[in-house]
Amino acid sequence: MKNLNRRNFLKKTSLSTAGVIAASKLSAWAEIPTERPSNSQYMGDYGAPKLENIRIAAIGVGARGPSHLRFLSKLEGCEIVAISDLYEDLVKKEYDQCVKVGEGQRHQNIKLYHGAEDNWKLMLQEVRPDVVFICTNWKNHAPMAIESMKMGAHVFVEVPMAVTLQEMWDIVDTSEATRKHCMMMENVNYSRDELMFLNMCRLGVIGDILHAEAAYIHELRWQMEEQERGTGSWRTYHYARRNGNLYPTHGLGPVAQYMNIGRGDDNFSSLVSFSTPALGRKAYAEKNYGDEHQWNQLDYKGGDLNTSIIKTAMGRTIMVQWDETSPRPYSRHNLIQGTQGTLAGFPTRIALEGGVEDVTENHHRWAQGEQLEAVREQYDHPLYKRLSDKTKESGHGGMDGLMVYRIVECLRNGWPLDQNVYEGCLWSAVSPLSERSVASGGMPQPFPDFTRGNWKTTKPLDIIQ
Repeated sequence: MKNLNRRNFLKKTSLSTAGVIAASKLSAWAEIPTERPSNSQYMGDYGAPKLENIRIAAIGVGARGPSHLRFLSKLEGCEIVAISDLYEDLVKKEYDQCVKVGEGQRHQNIKLYHGAEDNWKLMLQEVRPDVVFICTNWKNHAPMAIESMKMGAHVFVEVPMAVTLQEMWDIVDTSEATRKHCMMMENVNYSRDELMFLNMCRLGVIGDILHAEAAYIHELRWQMEEQERGTGSWRTYHYARRNGNLYPTHGLGPVAQYMNIGRGDDNFSSLVSFSTPALGRKAYAEKNYGDEHQWNQLDYKGGDLNTSIIKTAMGRTIMVQWDETSPRPYSRHNLIQGTQGTLAGFPTRIALEGGVEDVTENHHRWAQGEQLEAVREQYDHPLYKRLSDKTKESGHGGMDGLMVYRIVECLRNGWPLDQNVYEGCLWSAVSPLSERSVASGGMPQPFPDFTRGNWKTTKPLDIIQ
């Protein structure tokens, strides 16, 4: 923010923040631990020693793992050394793909692990990879990440980082103690429009930032067909047992970076959350499955749509929504509002004080569609311009490949990652905090400061250069 001083904001909001904390009674599980593990290091700006040749292992190759592995197989300086999954057919399929994509030269000595639940631990012990990609069910993210770091590997975890706040603290402590990266792979931060909005925010196009909106609206009831294995076989139980925002980071990650959350300017302070009644999953199960089916034996507690409001230390607001049940089109909202204009997604549109040059006369009409071509030419992020041709064939319109390319680029050059361990935990913390707020009738919940105060001196994300 150009004209607003963070210290002044903190002074002005200190009384209201104190009231929020008092109202929530600062539950012990959200308090800030006072000590770091011995011999630990703050990881916010950390660049690990260069890895010229990166030995990579993957745990979980059912849904997200295969696309990461196949893209990594093409990249210079990457060697796939191990693949682990419960299912033998998935492991063998990805082995064949890696060998094929690597054109028979690299990835010839990939060790395969399957069958037993804890074979991934044997893989870590025997192979000792430099890097581990974790693409498993949510409950395994934290234990696998922690053990991988202890065994000497940098870790890249699918979203969310973990399920509970205690797991997130354990991940932070382990990363700091081992000096190993642990990054949550929020791929949406690498989408073209999100990168362009980040660029425009950093260049001050919309003035001082006031408010954001973020969502994950994605009807996924069809996943209930996956009953023996696959995402639906375990995710359905989360919908039934938990009531809050279970998947916040796709929308939240980008707007947090627009606001420079946790990187010198601002940080999340507190959250309130409310859920609608839980009707859709139960109705879907009753309509599509027999009375004795496992999905009709569940008591669905999770509201179909959750809305949370985050208040930041500087007084900004962020609305975060989640709905994987209702019959409506996909949306991440992706809105960022400033004193001089607003950038919004789904569909992509821009309104600026005085209008968008050569497109609109004022802020009362959106510039959108083909009108945005000149805006993209001017404000497309340098990272997108440099890498889009190399990554466009990867998943989710190229954002997956751009993310993985950047991971490898940072590791090989010894640069800090684009997303640090604290950001992954902070964005993921919305889930347990929203559950607690919903359960308490919308009472405010304070965010843990996983950085223990170091966010105030953490450098801004510098890929904008």
